[in-house]
Amino acid sequence: MMNWKKTLLSASLVSSLVVSSFGVIAGGSSISEAAPKKEKVKNIIFMVGDGMGVPYMTALRYWHDDPNTSEYEKTAFDPYLVGLQTTYPEDEEQNITDSASAATAMSGGVKTYNGAIALDNDKTTEVKTVLEQAKENRMSTGLVATSQINHATPAAYAAHDESRKNYDQIADDYYDDLIDGQHKIDVILGGGTSYFVREDRNIAELFEADGYSYVTSRDELLKDDNDQVLGLFAPKGMDKMIDRTEDTPSLRDMTKAAIDRLSEDKDGFFLMVEGSQIDWAGHDNDIVAAMSEMIDFEEAFKEVIDFAKKDGETLVVVTADHSTGGFSIGADGVYNFFIDPIKAVKRTPDFMADEIVNGADVEQTLNEYIDLELTEEELQSVKDASEVDEEERDSAIDNAIEDIFNKRSLSGWTTGGHTGEEVPVYAFGPEKDRFAGLIDNTDNAKKIFELLQRDKMKYSDITESDDGYGAINDLVNKGILPIDSENTFKPEQKISRGEVALLLQRALHLETSENKSDFKDVDTLSPYAEAIIAVTEAGIFQGYGNGKFGVNEKLTNEQLVVIIAKAFQTDISNDELNAKLNLKVSRAEFAVALSSVLNN
Repeated sequence: MMNWKKTLLSASLVSSLVVSSFGVIAGGSSISEAAPKKEKVKNIIFMVGDGMGVPYMTALRYWHDDPNTSEYEKTAFDPYLVGLQTTYPEDEEQNITDSASAATAMSGGVKTYNGAIALDNDKTTEVKTVLEQAKENRMSTGLVATSQINHATPAAYAAHDESRKNYDQIADDYYDDLIDGQHKIDVILGGGTSYFVREDRNIAELFEADGYSYVTSRDELLKDDNDQVLGLFAPKGMDKMIDRTEDTPSLRDMTKAAIDRLSEDKDGFFLMVEGSQIDWAGHDNDIVAAMSEMIDFEEAFKEVIDFAKKDGETLVVVTADHSTGGFSIGADGVYNFFIDPIKAVKRTPDFMADEIVNGADVEQTLNEYIDLELTEEELQSVKDASEVDEEERDSAIDNAIEDIFNKRSLSGWTTGGHTGEEVPVYAFGPEKDRFAGLIDNTDNAKKIFELLQRDKMKYSDITESDDGYGAINDLVNKGILPIDSENTFKPEQKISRGEVALLLQRALHLETSENKSDFKDVDTLSPYAEAIIAVTEAGIFQGYGNGKFGVNEKLTNEQLVVIIAKAFQTDISNDELNAKLNLKVSRAEFAVALSSVLNN
C-alpha cells in the first residue's frame, strides 16, 4: 500500500502551479541517473568551550568522581571524543591565538591576525562564515553565549570587523547585514544590553519592529514562543552559573530555547553555542569559577545531545578555541588534586569580593558563601586585601579568595593569558567522522562548508540568481534529483513521462515491485521500468489505450494536473484549467511544481 508523502493540496494551487511559467530544473542528458546516497545532515550545532583545554575536562572528571568506585566517572563529553585540533593564528607578532582569530578560523576556515572578526589579514577582505552559508541555504540560524553576544566568538560567525573591541559596530552588523533581504541571525541569546540599547541607536527596538521578540529575563524567554528572538540578560557578560539569580537563564535554558525555535525550520538550522566564561575564569586563575562554567557548559551539551539523539539528522561538534591560564591538575610538586574544597563554595570569588568592596563584613561574607572552616591565615589574607587602596581593592580581595581555593585544591596556573596547546574535539551524529584525528581549527569551517555546499549545484547554464534555483536545490537535498557536476541544466527541455515517473517514485518513497511491466514500450532494462510499475500500481499514472506507457513522450500540463492530483490526493475540476493544457511541461516547470507541493 502506498505511503502518501503529503495529503490534501488545494485544487487552485495545483492549477496555478502547472499553468504558470517557472524557473529552472537540474538535469543533463537524463534524470535517470541514481540519486546520491549520503548521510543526511539537516542541522548543525557547533559548541565552543572558550578556553577549555584538556585540563579543564580532567577537572570536570574529578568533579563527577564517586570515591566509592574504582574508576573516575566520565563526563557527559567523554563518549564523543574524536580527536584534537591545533589552534595557532596567522599573526605577525604572536603565535598563540586569541578568541577572535580562533573563531574566525572555526567560522570561516581562514587563519588571520589576533583581534580580527571574520576578516582576512589585509583587514579588508571579509571572510564568509558557515552561519552566513547556512542562511544562504535558507536555514535558520542562532547564536548563544554567556558573554555579551557581540563578544569575539559569536561575533566572528555573524559580523565582520577589524577589531573585536568594536562592540557597537558588531552589534550594528547583527542588525544591518542582510542575506537575501533577511537578518542573518534568527535567535540571539546572551548578554550585552549596553551595546544593543544605546543612546545613539536602539537595536533591540529595531529588531522588535522587524518581528523579533525582545526578552530580558528567564521567565520572559521561557514564555515567549516567537520564531525569532533577541534575548539580552546582562549589560555585558552574564553572571557565572553559581552567581545567577532565578531571573537569569542558564546556558542550557538558552540552548534549549534556541533549539526549540530553530528546529521548526524544515530547511534545517545552524546554531553556535559558546560557554564563554570558562576562558574568563582561566584568565583570572579562578578554579571555582572555572568549574562553575564547565558544569554550565556540560549541562548545555546534555541538552544538545538529547535533541540530536532524538532527531537523527543533527551533527554536533564541540571544541575549544584555545586553552587559558596554563591550568594544571596538581601543583607545587604534590601528586594530588582535591575537588571537595571547590564544591564547598556557593559563589565565585568575584561575587564575594564585590560584596566586601560594597561594605559587607569580610568574615561574615566568607562564612555565608563557603561551607568549610577557613584558617586564621586564610581569613587574614582577605582582610589584608580589603585594606589596600580603593582602586586595587576589588582585585586584591578577589585574588586573595582565589588563592585560598587554588592552594586547597592544588590547582596550578602558569599565566593569565592563553596557551597554545591542542584542544579536544568531540562529535556526534551524521558525518561526525569528518572531525576525527588531529585537525586544525580551520578544518571545522572547511568541513562544515563541505556539508553546507555539497548540495549546491554548479552547472554552466544556471546560477543561484535564476528563478527556480531554490526549488531545484530542495529536490536535490531531498535525494529526488541527482547531482552531477559534469552535467548542464536544460531548463527548457520538455520532461518525459518516464522521467516524471522516476521523480514521483523518489518523492513519494514508493516501494519497487517484483511485477513486470505490461507496457509494450517499457523494456525491463529501462532506467524507468521500476518507477513506472510503482506509479501505475499506486494509481498515479495510466498508460495509453494502445498498450503503451509513452515512456519517452513529453508530459502535458493536463497530464501534470491529473498526476499531481492523484499523487497528493487532491480533487481538481477541469473548469479551473486554461488554454495551456495541451502545452508540454518543461523540466523546470515540473521541478518547481513538485517542490511546491512537497513543501506545502
